[in-house]
Amino acid sequence: MDVISQKSSLSGKITVPASKSHTIRALLLASLAEGTSHIKNPLASADCLSTAGAMPLLGAQIDLNLSTEGEPGTEWIVHGAGSRFHTPTDVVNVGNSGSLLYFLSPLCATLDGASVFTGDESIRRRPILHLVDSLNQISDEKSFVTRPDSNGCPVVIRGKIHSGTVFTEGAVSSQYISGLMMAALRVDGGLKIELSNPKETPYLTMTKSWLDRLGVESSISDDFKKIEVKEKKEIAAFDATIPSDWEGVAFPLIAALISRESRVEIQNIDSSGTQGDEAIVEIMKMLGAKIEWNRQNETILVQSSRLSTKNLPNETLKVALSPFPDAVCALAVAACFVEGTVILEDAAVCRKKETDRLHALFEELSKVGAQIEEGEDFLKIRGHSPILEDGSPNPDFNLHGAILESRLDHRLAMSFACLGLALPKNERVIVTNAECCAVSFPHFFETMNTIGAGFVLDK
Repeated sequence: MDVISQKSSLSGKITVPASKSHTIRALLLASLAEGTSHIKNPLASADCLSTAGAMPLLGAQIDLNLSTEGEPGTEWIVHGAGSRFHTPTDVVNVGNSGSLLYFLSPLCATLDGASVFTGDESIRRRPILHLVDSLNQISDEKSFVTRPDSNGCPVVIRGKIHSGTVFTEGAVSSQYISGLMMAALRVDGGLKIELSNPKETPYLTMTKSWLDRLGVESSISDDFKKIEVKEKKEIAAFDATIPSDWEGVAFPLIAALISRESRVEIQNIDSSGTQGDEAIVEIMKMLGAKIEWNRQNETILVQSSRLSTKNLPNETLKVALSPFPDAVCALAVAACFVEGTVILEDAAVCRKKETDRLHALFEELSKVGAQIEEGEDFLKIRGHSPILEDGSPNPDFNLHGAILESRLDHRLAMSFACLGLALPKNERVIVTNAECCAVSFPHFFETMNTIGAGFVLDK
């Protein structure tokens, strides 16, 4: 499916989906638990449904409360495997979910026997040897990839891992570290993890918050280089309500800022501080964005804004992305409409997502006329606001339409669609293979159209 995006003004109220990161953690931990858990407001995205489909292979039962039309309900019921948690009865196909791959494979390493993981083409390109090496440090039976000279799935995970210390870098992803933390609650004596270069650290804090909630004793040092889960813990069933997804909030937020004469209220905002992507609010405010966050009412009001680096040192905004790398797509698009220079740095991990996002953004944004430079771990974008300070048209603004490839990456697809909303009249963006948005934001285009985006879906 291709999507056509062109100049539009946005107005109204919108609610983004629930957090994918929280939903997957909740499903995994409820599947480990003894008893029946109730998960309210889950995200019914492709990645979360892949998780719900995988856990019955290990002994859990998951009721999605499907409607007569086959749509998942707003409360999922998980009958945990508890003491019956067992080696998967079939190959685990994680689909497009890196979270499921990196979370569940360490858990399977706590079981006797072997577990085989694979996924779609994108997953089979994502690195796995860093996880394999971590598991092999604490296991007598060695895990391995099935293809010679490969760093991707299929992978065979063998158990059982035992108590000890894992030494690993942590820069490729935080997901396998979270996987090890969850696996540790099934290991006699727990686990220690020492990281030489921790990245995506808010997600480690999120995992610890789940362990805390379930009574699992754990600690993370201030520099995130030392993590410990103290001891084996049998967990009981629980009820949880999943908060909204800050990674999803980013798209209507930037769309409202860069499009003209827009005013959007985003509702059901998570103010718990467990999602690193909320940093986008303060980042955009540094550029002059009109954003009001009402934490009591859990809403954010966003209005069209002239964005500029004028009041920043050297008229340059530098953003270190390692704590929240999934924001790179939204921030790169927003930067094209900023009067001044934006440098998105410390972003090497973005090359190891669904696609090499740094290179993809460089190539695709160049097609619309963006002045963008790609470095090993950064993007440098010299943008222009569509308007001058007096509100008149900016003669230096020259972005134009193009056909942009989503590369089957949901965050690229949503970001490029938002870009089209702020182009001059009679210019348009066509985003290819845009159905990939279902990975994290089901019905994204339909939802955005309720506030005036005017996206045209060419199926």
